[in-house]
Amino acid sequence: MRKILFREALREAMTEEMERDESVFLMGEEVAQYNGAYKVSQGMLDQFGPKRVVDTPIAELGFAGIGIGAAMVGLRPIIEMMTFNFAILALDQVVNTAAKMRSMSGGQLSCPVVIRGAGGAGGALGQQHSQSLEAQYVHIPGIKVMMPATPYDAKGMLKTAIRDPDPVIFIESEILFGLEGEVPEEEYLIPMGKGDIKREGTDCTILTWSRMVHTSLDAAKKLEEEGISVEVVDLRTLRPLDKDIIRQSVKKTNRVVVVEEGWHWASVGSTISDFVSRDLFDWLDAPVERVHQADTPLPYAFNMEEFTLPNAERIMDAVKKACYTKA
Repeated sequence: MRKILFREALREAMTEEMERDESVFLMGEEVAQYNGAYKVSQGMLDQFGPKRVVDTPIAELGFAGIGIGAAMVGLRPIIEMMTFNFAILALDQVVNTAAKMRSMSGGQLSCPVVIRGAGGAGGALGQQHSQSLEAQYVHIPGIKVMMPATPYDAKGMLKTAIRDPDPVIFIESEILFGLEGEVPEEEYLIPMGKGDIKREGTDCTILTWSRMVHTSLDAAKKLEEEGISVEVVDLRTLRPLDKDIIRQSVKKTNRVVVVEEGWHWASVGSTISDFVSRDLFDWLDAPVERVHQADTPLPYAFNMEEFTLPNAERIMDAVKKACYTKA
């Protein structure tokens, strides 16, 4: 199987869907002339022209509203936010229009829009450009939230998101754009709401997503050398959540560590921990452990950024705590 970069997998997904369906178009900051802030849309302007690859002003609320309106009248927009830190400005349109349109119209109107772009820490990009904000969107009924961790998942998940009849938030880790991975040339889709076991294990389950999948795999590899077998579950879609894959893994390992890049308070991880603790209590042999970003805005300095984000050592400590706790 060929290997391509994460950004190339995203580009292939958009290109294939735009070739398949003329109602699909891409719009956002620097997507056309500049080929995308992270070069995800490189070459797409030449292929599809300025009517389907549309540069916008730096006005997130405005072009999000245009895209959502276009979705309501039959088009399938892909709206790129340069980073999801800027997407905060578009929350009104996302929360009050896109997420509620099907309900407010009594099912008469759908809103098949994908809002995608970079999120999370990117390496000394400063506090206003380094935030994991998926919890904002997971909280809202009416939208779906996807966060891929590999090039294979990125392509298959984005194609699914573009075809979905409802609004989808699609967040891509800034660190992963240059990640290389195997992606088949033939078409494939990854179902909405289906997680994936990235590593089989028997002693403890790590529940995670996006960039933290790779950090967790690193920790699991090191723990194997110490005789601890860790299962790494990539949730992939955060809303709807694949509760079945969580149940199956927890029933096998009886111990859980939830790892997320974002802050711990009112987070995705806290909701997952609540689900495991309440619904799967009978299968737990230890309290659910959590690893997350320090409760502070992300510092600018490289060494301080590394200090505040989850790392393999912190994950290893959490797994050992779970494993060494007596039932």
